Amino acid sequence: MIFLMDIILLLFKVAFRIAQMEDAQEVSETMSDKSSENTQETRDEMLSRHRKEISKLQDKEIEMKKAAAKGSKAEQKAKKKQVEEEISRLSAKLKEKHAQELASLGYSTSNGTQKAKLDNLVKAIAGVSVTSQPDQAKPSKSSKRREKRAQQDAAREQRIQEEQSNLVSDRMIENEKLEKKLEPLGLTINEIKPDGHCLYRAIQDQLAHLSGGSSPHTYQELREMVAAYMRKHASDFLPFFLSENPVDGDSEDSLAERFENYCKEVESTAAWGGQLELGALTHCLKKHIMIYSGSFPDVEMGKEYKSDSSSTDSSDSSIMLSYHKHAFGLGEHYNSVVRI
Repeated sequence: MIFLMDIILLLFKVAFRIAQMEDAQEVSETMSDKSSENTQETRDEMLSRHRKEISKLQDKEIEMKKAAAKGSKAEQKAKKKQVEEEISRLSAKLKEKHAQELASLGYSTSNGTQKAKLDNLVKAIAGVSVTSQPDQAKPSKSSKRREKRAQQDAAREQRIQEEQSNLVSDRMIENEKLEKKLEPLGLTINEIKPDGHCLYRAIQDQLAHLSGGSSPHTYQELREMVAAYMRKHASDFLPFFLSENPVDGDSEDSLAERFENYCKEVESTAAWGGQLELGALTHCLKKHIMIYSGSFPDVEMGKEYKSDSSSTDSSDSSIMLSYHKHAFGLGEHYNSVVRI
């Protein structure tokens, strides 16, 4: 039995090494191809390509983690460690490449012109020209919202680059703590695609597991349900909305307008979900939701919907999620938690 386990682990290591060689060749070819194209590639094209390359790496990480979740616990642990190290290496290499390419366009935070460079990056993400322009009329509310969102995106991109050196260890520590918490409970993580819809996709996955088949709601339907519930019960959400979205000094939108814009983003964009949306989901679905974390204390929502421990009806079971602060270098992420 031990000999068979050694063979399985050896085969995984060989396949893993082949994948490393292929990735190295792919990255090398991509960098070579792009270096010749950069003279023709526009700013918007570069930013779009960066997002696609990050998304591709995220998909690869999910595939590798699923492949590693096979075999004995000892084998899984060894393979998961290899996956973490490999993804960390590829992620650092990709971030370095992106930083170099952005630097070629003048977007850098490594010198005294940090503020000006960050402003340029804000405008680049928003699709606004970085060349000097004459004074124009007072910007509209919609342009202010786009600019604010662009500033948030730019700050996020900057934070990813600045914290990259700490991200690897933070993510590994977080994952180890979460694994130690879930394993004694007979639970494990089911990876969810990190595309901005992760909270809703994780809930959809949970509903499918609880029903023993397909989920009664798609992630998009869940978004629409949340937005409708928040609008209907606005007075319950406005205090929390204000605490997370303080009023800007130059904002001309009323509180009602700001809250409505927020609800529109929930139902029609890939805006990430958080505490507000979880609060709405637990009431929409009338389900108790348990959120496990390796970085923070576990959180329970909708305790009034918690099933009697003596109940054997799986449809009354809790929804179980995992919260990851350091996943993928993109901040908050939610996965689905299932029985082993």
